Amino acid sequence: MSTLRTTRPVGQHVVFAGHELPLVAPPEVYLIGCHGDPATSGQGASPQTLGAKAWNLLRMAQLGLPVPPAFVVGTRYCSDPAARAEGSGPALWGHALRALEQSTGHALGDRRRPLLLSVRSGAPVSMPGMMETLLNIGLCDTTVEGFLRQTGNPRLVWDAYRRLVATYGEVVARLPARTFEEVTLALFGDRDERDLDFSELRALTQSYLEAYARGAARPFPQDPVEQLGGAVEAVFRSWQSAKAVEYRRLNHIADAIGTAVTVQCMVFGNAGGQSGAGVGFTRDPATGEPALWVDFMFNAQGEDVVSGRRSANGHDELAAVLPEVWAALSSAAKGIEQAFGDMQDFEFTVQDGHLYMLQTRSGKRTPQAAARIALDLLDEGLIGPEQALQRTAGLDRDALASRCIVGLGDARLARLGRAATASSGVAVGEIAFDEARAVARHACGAAVVLVRRDAETSDIAALDAARGLLTQRGARTSHAAVVARQLGKVCLVGCADLRIDEAARTLQVGEVVLREGDVITLDGNDGVFYQGEATVEVRHPEALLARLAALRSRFVVA
Repeated sequence: MSTLRTTRPVGQHVVFAGHELPLVAPPEVYLIGCHGDPATSGQGASPQTLGAKAWNLLRMAQLGLPVPPAFVVGTRYCSDPAARAEGSGPALWGHALRALEQSTGHALGDRRRPLLLSVRSGAPVSMPGMMETLLNIGLCDTTVEGFLRQTGNPRLVWDAYRRLVATYGEVVARLPARTFEEVTLALFGDRDERDLDFSELRALTQSYLEAYARGAARPFPQDPVEQLGGAVEAVFRSWQSAKAVEYRRLNHIADAIGTAVTVQCMVFGNAGGQSGAGVGFTRDPATGEPALWVDFMFNAQGEDVVSGRRSANGHDELAAVLPEVWAALSSAAKGIEQAFGDMQDFEFTVQDGHLYMLQTRSGKRTPQAAARIALDLLDEGLIGPEQALQRTAGLDRDALASRCIVGLGDARLARLGRAATASSGVAVGEIAFDEARAVARHACGAAVVLVRRDAETSDIAALDAARGLLTQRGARTSHAAVVARQLGKVCLVGCADLRIDEAARTLQVGEVVLREGDVITLDGNDGVFYQGEATVEVRHPEALLARLAALRSRFVVA
């Protein structure tokens, strides 16, 4: 087999692509789903050492669900700059990398059967979208040909390569996103990248490589081991990003817990018409209704769904086009909810009609959903009364109250448009287009509605100051929407009719133009938004309150 690297023993080490790597596993580097290796069991691991995301990934693998093999660099390597440097070096994780290669039959940097990897964060506490993810690590000018022979899909190959160059440039080399956005705009205007053919994506990749070299003052790294080390270091570094620090402050999370880094074999949702990526909840996170709540994009990678830069569909199209995948997903969702004893927020990829589970965690939910889910799980026998009481503690009449529109007040008020509801309720406030405006007006006592082109987690400070969020693009399950729901903010996403002119500080829907400071109303109950201030009343879920009262009267916490 022709490869980009050679391996030869040197004492207790091997030399791998010029890097000296240990023959034995170092402490707190764990394997998941690598057949025949005792470390696959996660022996000695815990959510604190492995991170909650990887811990749950391990549990899904142990349940027999389709989980791509992975290794995890533990949270201990996020503690300080010296530890992060050690955690980012191939001397630490070389043993685990070889285990992945042996498990898959592919090798990092191999010319014929290249191993491609994703690199993801994962703290002991869920922090959705606050840290970085890199996909397609291992692609370079030499491995492109091998990946093409493996897949027979030139469009997938060049789409994956151009994504890697752009993401690596933004996350590792810290180039502005506009570096690559301007290249795409110059070549293809406003065309959707998913509509480009392989020759156009190949040309785009070459232009990205040139833009990277100009911006970084060095070529894009062609050594896959160097790529992987840079990606791991960048994910560790993102623990200290402004949005991650702000999220921890708002949620009272200790800085010292750190994040782990999961390095996982890639599966490709952008492989064609029977492929895609999705995010789902085992129950409706807004109402608690016991039904799957899924966003899915065909021919896409996971970041397309969660980034907030694209709109996604509900599950109807997935169920219609790939019914066997939908049945497998429904079964997997039921299994993880039963195993974890709670409503789950999960991510998955479909490649050529095959389902892969990539993540699960307890889902963020509204107070109303929290109460209903706890009571329903109790009735279904998945949790006991003590857990139900614990999960509903503090959910009183006021906490479960909801705001509903009962009238549009002034006759001049007009319905502007529809969007997908990510978090229910009603929010009335003046329009703000960025964090500075939202925070400043909030400090003056004004109610604010944040209006953005994309639902981005970098807006967390603005979300904290706002009553609600309205976006032109984005999915109900994008990370920013999840955070908005957790913060109790009304959230409407993916309004295709919305046009935002950030320079002029205006939004337009149809013929109506509104300026920053004008008042709008978001109705997250019906997925509609209005010009002006609607009349709102507070309602209480009497049936749900009665169920809670019955639980509390029967079981008294000692």
